[in-house]
Amino acid sequence: METLMGYVPDHPDALLTRERVAAALTDAGYPVATKTLATKATRGGGPPYRVFGSRALYRWGDALAWAENVAGPTRCSTSEGHRPAA
Repeated sequence: METLMGYVPDHPDALLTRERVAAALTDAGYPVATKTLATKATRGGGPPYRVFGSRALYRWGDALAWAENVAGPTRCSTSEGHRPAA
């Protein structure tokens, strides 16, 4: 069985399959499942991708930017978080 761990691309233009982008994002500190990316590809809200044959291909720079955006800004305390309207 092939392991996908340990591969974070050096170049932002690297094209990765959905499985590899999930593994690379997880290795980069943004844990995401392949199934989550597949769901977001059908429902929206995921990183941009292209289709080559029957495979989705993600540009590494786009996937990493998406993950950083989802994570939100850095904080110094929990009191800096979003507060729901009363």
